Amino acid sequence: MARLTAVFFCLMLILSCGTIFSSALTTFSLEDKLHELEVRLEAKIEAKNAQLEEKVAQLEAQLELNNELRQELALKVIQLEAKNVQLEVKIQDQERILTSLLEAAELPVSTDSKLFPVKKEISIRSTGKSGIPRTCRELRAADPSLSSGMHWIDPDGQGVGDNPIYVYCDMTSGSTSLLHDSESSLNVGHCAEAGCYSRPINYNSSIGQIKALMELSTECHQSIKYDCNFSPFKLNGVAYSWWNDREGNAQHFWSGSNTDGVHTCQCGIDGNCVDSAVKCNCDTISPIQLVDDGVITDKNVLPVTRLNFGRTQLETSSGVHTLGRLVCTGSVTLTGLPSSCADLQMIGHTLNGFYSVVGSAKMESVYCDFTKLPDDAGFQKWIGYADVKSAPVHFYVQRNSSFYPQNTPIPFELVVMNEGNAMNLTSGKFTAPRPGTYYFSFAGVARLSSSSSSVSLSSYLYLNGKLIGSSNVDETNTPVVQYSVLTLQSTLNLKKDDQVWVTISYPSGTSSFLSDSIYHYTHFTGFMLEEEIGASL
Repeated sequence: MARLTAVFFCLMLILSCGTIFSSALTTFSLEDKLHELEVRLEAKIEAKNAQLEEKVAQLEAQLELNNELRQELALKVIQLEAKNVQLEVKIQDQERILTSLLEAAELPVSTDSKLFPVKKEISIRSTGKSGIPRTCRELRAADPSLSSGMHWIDPDGQGVGDNPIYVYCDMTSGSTSLLHDSESSLNVGHCAEAGCYSRPINYNSSIGQIKALMELSTECHQSIKYDCNFSPFKLNGVAYSWWNDREGNAQHFWSGSNTDGVHTCQCGIDGNCVDSAVKCNCDTISPIQLVDDGVITDKNVLPVTRLNFGRTQLETSSGVHTLGRLVCTGSVTLTGLPSSCADLQMIGHTLNGFYSVVGSAKMESVYCDFTKLPDDAGFQKWIGYADVKSAPVHFYVQRNSSFYPQNTPIPFELVVMNEGNAMNLTSGKFTAPRPGTYYFSFAGVARLSSSSSSVSLSSYLYLNGKLIGSSNVDETNTPVVQYSVLTLQSTLNLKKDDQVWVTISYPSGTSSFLSDSIYHYTHFTGFMLEEEIGASL
């Protein structure tokens, strides 16, 4: 009995251990399954995320491409509209010529059937002086009722140079804006080298017309913005980004008119960059989104013709540029009289012909051919000097009594004429009222006393106390008194307020003098030959 009990107990123990072992195996198998499922799920999620990220990247690239295409298409539409209008204008000109020829040949002219059918009459606003206005400011002055929008202008002048351009006119300010194909925000992508991203900027205008517009305008500017993250303009002395001016030269300033080659941005000018050690926010090597936003104002280098960026190879690097339109405002005015055909053209002259302009010292006569551009040969032809004076200056004075004092300005008693009142009879001095070339002539009669030796009398012409010239008469062994004519002439370049006078002298111990009477032997005359008109205006 005891043996049966022991056997039974052993069997129960074996069964109990088997159950525990089986339960442990079952638990271990479920954990493996769960872990395997988790791994598979994570792999599927990662794969799905990768697919989604790739899809997002593709969509972003497509969106950026669409933006670029939209910009290009918008510019092409404007260019096509411009060409269409030009062609229609030419067609109308041909129709007018054809009509004139038919009328001259006394042939019937059909109003229903034209050689070149045109749907509508093209109307380009005229200033009434030179056809198409040169700027939006001129357009607004010609017709203040016009609303802001796209309009035609011809900065280099109608009929010469390049074709008219289609621009945006702000009729409130009179400003002119030139469109281009890169006005939207554009991503520079990822690349490592300096300037590895390079985008040309195409304007709805020729460079010649742009230059002409800027010459007519008081100021021109163009805004530029760069959103950056780990994409510096300059790092460790290496320039990774720059823009090209209208001549193709690389420029490294991103605001203002700093053309001396110094790299800077608006924050560098204001002294408030994120990092005081750099001149641009984007040059700060920090893992944060930054921006440099400025306005370029140098008319001598605008517009921006190409944008170049680099060092955006890191996955976390990014760069987005936004370039504004070229905007020109105001109207250049001359501070004095025009000095060239270019000045005349700038103030609105368009008719070919002879003009008087201010030279370096005198008025000059030139021929202006406004069918040419200022840089073209034959645009201005110099003819010669023009005898122009701002006011006449001439005098003629006399004496009616003898004069004895030596080395003293000779005063005069009678005035025949003194136009300009430059001659002071009492002091005997002429004071130049304006700079220029003057002519002077002095004549008198010298009374030489009798002498067994030599006697003489001299006259002297002084300019501001400096001897300019002299004349002399003398006699030797004169038993009786002698009379001799004394003359002196000179041509002088005088500045304003220069003074001229005449004196006499004779040897001591003699009784010579300048003889005169009611017959007026002593004469002094002078007049302005040419005025340095440039200095007088």
